[in-house]
Amino acid sequence: MSTIQDYPSRLSDPNSRKLGTFSYLPPMQPDQIRKQIQYIIDQGWNPAIEHTEPEAAEHDYWYMWKLPMFGETDLDAVLSEIETCKKANPDHHVRLIGYDNHHQTQGANMLVHRADFTL
Repeated sequence: MSTIQDYPSRLSDPNSRKLGTFSYLPPMQPDQIRKQIQYIIDQGWNPAIEHTEPEAAEHDYWYMWKLPMFGETDLDAVLSEIETCKKANPDHHVRLIGYDNHHQTQGANMLVHRADFTL
């Protein structure tokens, strides 16, 4: 039987907190983020970008960056909006969502920028 790894996430240490499935993996490299965006586009999902202060990241509400990018098929346009959001909110976490309009749910949700945070 394999050993299950403990992830020492603590409320007292905001930098240790996990923010979704991909946060248990090493940070994604730019080419990996591109592949995830392409997957969202290939599924016909609508990309959307959200951001929030690190101290509020565990709450349900994140700020929507503009409107979801309904029908967007240009990967570089999505990347450009992520970069613009990061520049406008350098101290915020930024996440990418793929809205599946057929199932009325999120098909994908991943952190694409983790801000440094200290108490």
